[in-house]
Amino acid sequence: MDPTEEPGRNWLLRLVIAFAFAQGAVSMARPAVSYRALSLGADERAIGVITGVYALLPLFAAVPLGRRTDHGRCAPLLPLGVVLIAGGCALSGTAGSLPAMAAWSGVMGLGHLCFVIGAQSIVARQSAPAEQDRNFGHFTIGASLGQLGGPIAAGYVISEHDGAMARTSALALVVAAGVAAASFVSLRRIEHRAAPGTRAPAPSAKAPVGRILRTRGVPAGIFISLAVLSATDILTAYLPVVGEHRSIAPATIGLLLSLRAAATIACRLVMTPMLRLLGRTALLTATCLLAGVLCAGIAAPVPVPALAAMLAVLGFCLGVGQPLSMTTVVRAAPPEARSTALALRLTGNRLGQVAAPASAGLVAGVAGTAAPFVMLGALLLAAAGLGIRGGGGAASTAGSSPVLPAPRTARPPANRNHT
Repeated sequence: MDPTEEPGRNWLLRLVIAFAFAQGAVSMARPAVSYRALSLGADERAIGVITGVYALLPLFAAVPLGRRTDHGRCAPLLPLGVVLIAGGCALSGTAGSLPAMAAWSGVMGLGHLCFVIGAQSIVARQSAPAEQDRNFGHFTIGASLGQLGGPIAAGYVISEHDGAMARTSALALVVAAGVAAASFVSLRRIEHRAAPGTRAPAPSAKAPVGRILRTRGVPAGIFISLAVLSATDILTAYLPVVGEHRSIAPATIGLLLSLRAAATIACRLVMTPMLRLLGRTALLTATCLLAGVLCAGIAAPVPVPALAAMLAVLGFCLGVGQPLSMTTVVRAAPPEARSTALALRLTGNRLGQVAAPASAGLVAGVAGTAAPFVMLGALLLAAAGLGIRGGGGAASTAGSSPVLPAPRTARPPANRNHT
């Protein structure tokens, strides 16, 4: 076999499986952290701070990691990310104070960032242009699978009966560490390696961050991704708080969060026909608009069945933003700085994950636990407005035919996948 084909045709499938375990661990740990913090006496403001710290370390690490990945291998970031996720989960479960929980939550966030930068860069590097929408959509199915199983597992393990919240939430965090470690089974032979006797291309001059951010399409992709991820993140962190106030059991909250994730998976499975029918800009605009309305609607004291229906439609809408924003950024960025551009997109995500939960904590402390969802609705409506002004950016034109087959000469045959 040609060494350039070493990972084989199923590299993307293995990457999706690994991402599902890593994201499942994080999705199980995030509500468990909220419940454990509540058991330690945290209020809404403290929950917001702990949730924000999850994004604080990644905020400073994203661009340096992207620079490194632009001119090196991507795969080493994956096991490093798994180790940090597992360690952050386990140590959060044993922490006995809110500051310690916040610190280990930050380690967990740094691990997630390492894994995602490495994985996204592999997809961008090993996908032909005509396959990027599809491959990024399939890649994010891994995240959705993790978001589907993680909250269910957390809700199953965590119990508030007989004062067991502290003990069972700690157990859920330790279990999440084991789930993260399971991703190691799929991390082998994912990245393509150069043929013997060939040299890696010499690093070109670094594209300035300012130049990347001024490139048409990059700011739109970053903001839309920020809005969508902030919505997902605050749903995960604050729906347990809403459940406590509305007397909804943790197991039910876990099912509701998993229903949202299942709808996101369904969306990404039909991404290609939706793009063919509507185009990238119209699809981004419509889904952000509807998601904004639904997020604001969660603030209303609706019964659980209505809440479930709202979360299902919301999950479908939120499934569009992440993969299409990745394609938008990759196609708009200079070729020598695509990993850096993806890292800037993740920096925007982390800025949202720092600012949105902190703002949500302040809003919840002043106006009640449902108020953060109104704030999210406004953020998503702003993203929809950006979409109306041409949020698809460079990707809208470059990706006008996302379902066309890739040219035969675009890359080695093994880079094609059938997942």
